Amino acid sequence: MKAPLVSVDLPPLLATHAVEHVANPRVARGRPMGPREYTVLSPEGLAAARAEIESWPGYAETPLRRLDGLAGAAGLGAVFVKDEASRFGLGSFKALGGAYAVLQMMRRHLAEKGVTAPVTAADLIAGRWRAQVAGLTVCCATDGNHGRSVAWGAGRYGCRCVIYVHATVSQARCDAIAHYGAEVRRVPGTYDDSVRKAAEDAAANGWVVVSDTSYPGYMEIPRDVMQGYTVMVDEAVHQIDAPPTHVFIQGGVGGLAAAVVAQTWEAWGVDRPRVVAVEPDRAACIVESLRAGHPVAVHGDLDTLMAGLACGEVSLLAWEMLDAGLHDGLTVPDAAAVEVMRLLASGRHDPPLVAGESATAGLAGCLLAMADPALKAALGLDADSRVLVFSTEGATDPALYAELVGRPAKTIEGTAS
Repeated sequence: MKAPLVSVDLPPLLATHAVEHVANPRVARGRPMGPREYTVLSPEGLAAARAEIESWPGYAETPLRRLDGLAGAAGLGAVFVKDEASRFGLGSFKALGGAYAVLQMMRRHLAEKGVTAPVTAADLIAGRWRAQVAGLTVCCATDGNHGRSVAWGAGRYGCRCVIYVHATVSQARCDAIAHYGAEVRRVPGTYDDSVRKAAEDAAANGWVVVSDTSYPGYMEIPRDVMQGYTVMVDEAVHQIDAPPTHVFIQGGVGGLAAAVVAQTWEAWGVDRPRVVAVEPDRAACIVESLRAGHPVAVHGDLDTLMAGLACGEVSLLAWEMLDAGLHDGLTVPDAAAVEVMRLLASGRHDPPLVAGESATAGLAGCLLAMADPALKAALGLDADSRVLVFSTEGATDPALYAELVGRPAKTIEGTAS
């Protein structure tokens, strides 16, 4: 084993934040994925999603960056960051989920209308089925990035789109969604309130909800969203030079965490890495569900700066993967996420990297664990650990990014905003 390194070169603030840890007592160890997990996400589903998404104009694998300087400063063997800032020009991994789910939904809609010919994305973009989809409206609730992806997909494929945002979603994010032709409606309350409002209006108007969270009676479309996310994870699996020992991933409703669990479990089987979901301390629905042993709702205003993770209820479909597949849950405060944004932007240890406020929770959780000897031991982290994290968005709200980091993303050479 390597000699321990002292984490003296990391910002002192990282060592001062409180972190809550819940280990999952039900996690499956020593077995491959089973029937319960395969009903959520499957290799066949990945193959279909990857073949489709790779055919889209502008597709390119996002980079997997190795942060050797940060790893040395933190006392880790290696740190790898999957950087999603350039994904399809939308600046977020969510481009893979919402747009893919819109396409799959439209294929099912056309089949119900009697279309028997294969329906391709290129056909829809070219307007071949314009008459058959003219009356179709899709909708969803969003913190910003998922709604942008759904609006992008709807605009490409020729159907109407209505996006619901809650009280604290910034106007810049709303404008970015409207840019793709969607109608944006603001709902009082939290993200979960906007989810309910979207579902109510869809039922009243005959619209189709394209959500990244699932609930009783609504599973097929969220599965498509999650299956789109597995494309990103599968890219990372093939890009990394050797298996990681740990993956720290943002929480939210759990769809992304479930995709990470599925693909790392499928790729590495019984030797899979330890997967840790990291959430804002003000919106920790996965941590509380792990503690309870079943999905529970977290109430309150969920007022976190990490807007994409401001979720009070775990997706029921994601829970079917997380219940046995997720090893641990952590909570971190907003200040820690911002500190990591600044650390990555600074170029202090490695070339600068633009990561938005919802992109850094995973890495913040890892660095905070390394600063806490008891938590470090509980998670099995040491100088040989190889950590994979996902920077899930770039500066998707440029003004907020500049305010938090102290300079515009475009001034950081060699990065995407």
